[in-house]
Amino acid sequence: MNYEFNWSLNADGVTPLKGSAFRITKPLELKVAGLTPSSSSSSKIRAASASEMPEAGSPELSFEIFDEVAQRTKDLLSSSDALYVPEGHVPGSRVGVRIITNSATIAPSLLAYLDRAPKSKPSSQPITAYVLSGAGEEFAGYAIEEVDIQGEAKSVATVVVVGRDEPSLEKIVAGLETSVAGLVADEEERAEKKAAEE
Repeated sequence: MNYEFNWSLNADGVTPLKGSAFRITKPLELKVAGLTPSSSSSSKIRAASASEMPEAGSPELSFEIFDEVAQRTKDLLSSSDALYVPEGHVPGSRVGVRIITNSATIAPSLLAYLDRAPKSKPSSQPITAYVLSGAGEEFAGYAIEEVDIQGEAKSVATVVVVGRDEPSLEKIVAGLETSVAGLVADEEERAEKKAAEE
């Protein structure tokens, strides 16, 4: 058990109650978790259309519904038998992502999709995705919010994808890629605002 990793999961709202949680940053760690690395074709997952990944606060998805489903998803992940947590960068960016899922089936594909990030201690990332399989509902959505990190405003994104069976890889990728675009736009807006004030 890695206490530092479990505490960082707890900071993301998920507390493994029943089983093990596996931080997966490279293919060898998939094997440690009892999973088989994915074929290289998984790295080329095409994102679903933007209409399948609404943003919280838009006409398609209220903040209230997003928050309710996100909390329920975190609770169900916490009580899962095992958690798989691929981490890395969204391809083509240096934006860190942590994907917390109970699906042993899609975790290898998600790791293959992500660019490998430099080795680091377990910590929350700019994007956190909560991916739940075997749920009684289908859901996909994301939210971007501004938080204060050591006195500096930063944007963070939350992606939630829930599936009755296995969640859609294409929807997960759409959420990650849309989140990167939103985070970059927020950062540029803050930089322009700061430059105008100086």
